[in-house]
Amino acid sequence: MRTLTRALYCLPLARRGPQPGFGEISGRGQRPGCSSEGNWVWLRQPPSAGLTLLKVREPRAADVGSGREVLRASNGLEVRAQPRRAWAESVAESGSLSRGSTAAGGAGRQLTSGLHLLFSSLAPSPPCSSSSASQVMAAPGDRLEPPPLPEYSCSYVVSRPVYNELAFQQQYEQRPKERKTLRENLAQGCSCSRKRTLRMVKTLLPILDWLPKYRIKEWLLSDIISGVSTGLVGTLQGMAYALLAAVPVGYGLYSAFFPILTYFIFGTSRHISVGPFPVVSLMVGSVVLSMAPDEHFLVSSSNGTALNTTIIDFAARDAARVLIASTLTLLVGIIQLIFGGLQIGFIVRYLADPLVGGFTTAAAFQVLVSQLKIVLNVSTKNYNGILSIIYTIAATAISYGVDLEKKYNAGIVKSIPSGFLPPAMPSVSLFSEMLTASFSISVVAYAIAVSVGKVYAIKHDYTIDGNQEFIAFGISNIFSGLFSCFVATTALSRTAVQESTGGKTQVAGIISAGVVMIAIVALGKLLEPLQKSVLAAVVIANLKGMFMQVCDVPHLWRQNKTDAVIWVFTCMASIILGLDLGLLAGLVFGFLTVVLRVQFPSWNSLGSIPSTDIYKSTKNYKNIEELEGVKILRFSSPIFYGNVDGLKKCIKSTVGFDAIRVYNKRLKALRKIQKLIKKGQLRATKNGIISGAGSSNNAFEPDEDIENPEEPDIPTKEIEIQVDWNSELPVKVNVPKVPIHSLVLDCGAVSFLDVVGVRSLRVIVKEFQRIDVNVYFASLQDHVIEKLEKCGFFNDNNIRKDIFFMTVHDAVLHLQNQVKSQEVQDSILETITLIQDCKDPLELMEAEMIEEQLDVQDEAIRRLAS
Repeated sequence: MRTLTRALYCLPLARRGPQPGFGEISGRGQRPGCSSEGNWVWLRQPPSAGLTLLKVREPRAADVGSGREVLRASNGLEVRAQPRRAWAESVAESGSLSRGSTAAGGAGRQLTSGLHLLFSSLAPSPPCSSSSASQVMAAPGDRLEPPPLPEYSCSYVVSRPVYNELAFQQQYEQRPKERKTLRENLAQGCSCSRKRTLRMVKTLLPILDWLPKYRIKEWLLSDIISGVSTGLVGTLQGMAYALLAAVPVGYGLYSAFFPILTYFIFGTSRHISVGPFPVVSLMVGSVVLSMAPDEHFLVSSSNGTALNTTIIDFAARDAARVLIASTLTLLVGIIQLIFGGLQIGFIVRYLADPLVGGFTTAAAFQVLVSQLKIVLNVSTKNYNGILSIIYTIAATAISYGVDLEKKYNAGIVKSIPSGFLPPAMPSVSLFSEMLTASFSISVVAYAIAVSVGKVYAIKHDYTIDGNQEFIAFGISNIFSGLFSCFVATTALSRTAVQESTGGKTQVAGIISAGVVMIAIVALGKLLEPLQKSVLAAVVIANLKGMFMQVCDVPHLWRQNKTDAVIWVFTCMASIILGLDLGLLAGLVFGFLTVVLRVQFPSWNSLGSIPSTDIYKSTKNYKNIEELEGVKILRFSSPIFYGNVDGLKKCIKSTVGFDAIRVYNKRLKALRKIQKLIKKGQLRATKNGIISGAGSSNNAFEPDEDIENPEEPDIPTKEIEIQVDWNSELPVKVNVPKVPIHSLVLDCGAVSFLDVVGVRSLRVIVKEFQRIDVNVYFASLQDHVIEKLEKCGFFNDNNIRKDIFFMTVHDAVLHLQNQVKSQEVQDSILETITLIQDCKDPLELMEAEMIEEQLDVQDEAIRRLAS
């Protein structure tokens, strides 16, 4: 029955009503005068935490007195008991239970560890008072049923020992981790089998996986309809987005055709439509315009008069810009392919949704401004870099206002090449000038494609491979760069068209590419009279979804203010600084918010919810009990070099004192007491410390034997005393009060530690041990304890694994058991030895050595109290 004294949790049961076989209990009783509708049991742990009701059904004849296990929880944990007679005898001999009587005259029993079992019969409504209930232990074998609970309630009962880390590892053998050497890992990675080879081929070529499963009768018609619709939209968008990329309109058709061919083979998303996207096209255009501005292509021209003028060589300019765009596309593809090969598709996770939302909204605003001059048919200079958007708005407004009468001469597409151009090798010598921009473009293009792909993958219940998407878009952009295309990703509106019109697979994408190919081969001449303002209007119309993201900011502010600030900051930075620097600024700001949240995490001082093993913040709940002499702190963050100071401040705020200051003040007080004794003003006798000058403090009495109080070094014999640091001291030293004996750190939210964090925890434990406050840890994960072992946390003899507990409740029960069994001495007492002949101040280590040698059972405890 000692198992019962270790731990019992009384919590909600899994379902209502009688549950045969749920468990058995060791008691049954009835109270006269109450209508009996079954017996009820109160279980209370700890004694001050309230009562929990459990109903007892009449036992079966075969179970009564059988000596079977008395409690079996739903998870299989057991508490075993002996037959009634043997159990009663063992209790009487061991003293683990105390016998008492109630008002009804029945025999009652109470566990000394704080677990109460009260058995009484109750009327259905209202229940009888438990204060006068007959407390009788019944025979083992009585059946246990849950009480009638509300429909939404459930409960469970668990009885198990209190576990610290050492005891748990001894009882439940931990599996050793298999650690392979680098050679073994390489051998395993390079091993080849038929099954593994087939899996790798299907991973690199997803078409081999989904195309054989293609349902021709069910999907083909839908894919044809979807492909035609998407192809028509893609043709118009390709031409329009070419204006954003600052290349001739016809090259937008190439960018809407070639990337689809390779993504069909290597892509894992079934629904995204691959091709140009306005944000990415604008980023490409900013690079193109910065490397090939109009000023680089001015040539002198003679108009038949004596005056010479300078004009722009449009043919040379367009050729140079196409070369730059295709070179940038090739470099972006190479970067994406490298990222996919290195399996670092996780990089997109750092582009949080608020950051991407703010960035794309700013990009949409820049796209709108860049297209206004085309819609209004004004001629302005192209601006790039910081504040370029401000310059563009001002120039467009001035040009429109001054040359209003000339705006009827609308610009048209003019020329679209018929057929395909032969592949051409981009200029590799330009890589160094566009490396930074290509990195940001590759990440943004990938992030947009994967985020859109995941939305439709979740909707249609399949998965996409992030790393394979990197490879697919890398190969697509490398292939497209050889055919004078600009960077491709996916467009939200075009993908929505492909999915909403019934597209099932990338067969719809191939059909849409066929529609674009028809436009390239046969419809080029028909599209030449198309006004550029129409294409600009198409671009602006497709920005609606991105502009609508502004409506998310108020909702985001209500949900998480930090995310809302990231959204606004990234948007404003991208508008003012440009897309490249704006994205970088947003990333840095986002990382900064994460660092600040980890460096200054939330922490809570915990208390217990009555009748449960639940511990919650004392600030957030009313009915919470704080254990006397114990403080519990939950630190909700990893512990590393950046927040160890914050951890110390949290501990100081929780306990209400500074352990270092307390220790220093105590040393100062001890030195002054020692000086007073050496001077004869105080003398230590068997009654304690005696004041030669007299004192109103009861602990200090005038020493009538002192002839000359000022005579120093009066010989006295060695005596052992105890100092009550919370009482009035005979010296003028303000020693802070220490009202606790234990500190429990709830480390359930600590995901990792570094070396500085481990050292700081070891220092914290030692600082509190010096002032007689024990520090305990609860809920540490296995890998955190492993890190503590590797960093030498347990090398100190004063720090053992038995201060680590599985849960906070385990630590609290352990402390309660220690206090009740008087295994923990009064934490405000410190035993010291005063030696009259010693001239040096008493050091802490000397006091600790003497305290360890002191036999507290044989020496009288003398206290200095106010």
